[in-house]
Amino acid sequence: MTDLTTDTAIFELSDHIATVTLNRPEAMNALDPDLIASLADIWVEIRDNPDIWVGIVTGAGDRAFCAGADLKKTIPTRPGAENVNWPVFQPSLRHTIDGGMQIWKPMIAAVNGYCLAAGLTLLSACDLRIAAEHAQFGLPEVIRGIVPTLGATQRLTRQLPWTFAMEMLLMGEHIDAERAMSVGLVNRVVPADEVMPTARAWAEKLTAGAPLTQRAIKEAAVRGLSLPIDEGIRMEELLSAHIRKTEDFKEGPKAFAEKRPPVYRGN
Repeated sequence: MTDLTTDTAIFELSDHIATVTLNRPEAMNALDPDLIASLADIWVEIRDNPDIWVGIVTGAGDRAFCAGADLKKTIPTRPGAENVNWPVFQPSLRHTIDGGMQIWKPMIAAVNGYCLAAGLTLLSACDLRIAAEHAQFGLPEVIRGIVPTLGATQRLTRQLPWTFAMEMLLMGEHIDAERAMSVGLVNRVVPADEVMPTARAWAEKLTAGAPLTQRAIKEAAVRGLSLPIDEGIRMEELLSAHIRKTEDFKEGPKAFAEKRPPVYRGN
């Protein structure tokens, strides 16, 4: 595996857990073309590396998870800018977990501060979400005349009650961590110094499980969102049948019979 750490993103891998840190704290970890390109390579690595079972995403520092796109670098304002194919909209942007890339491994967001705009769409593409007590969430794009993209209008309306999703999308106001948890945008709210330890503990719990089964469950759940329920159930059974052919499927019942913890190997 090549070293994927760059000036704008830190990549660490240990015990089947990949930790990705957006590393632009001076800009509240806002996405610029360099960070977008770095993340594109990292998402491919998480998707394709069989030694990675779970991913954690967080931001450097204690102010922000990600404050969205760095508008100074991604949306120039000179006349004619709207006709230019700016780097932020190059193909690397499509290779993101919030822009359509399919990563079936569990992804955990460790939200250590402001989670705004594209930062919120990144959050919405993660499966489990832990937030610091001081975290703030919002989609301020509408205030600046920008349509929220990267799935913002699609995921939030599926993940949250319609009226609340539309409040976030149309009003552009921030909400605090407690309200985010009350509507299901995040799973847990913890003190700031417990965000990463909690995320790591959850990741370790996941890596003690059967990784292929977890991926099949996530794939069934995500793909099923766009299918009629009868087709979703058929797909669910096909994925289950595939898992029944794996060694890990045998290990679970065997460990139960032998009264010991299962040892899954991802095969």
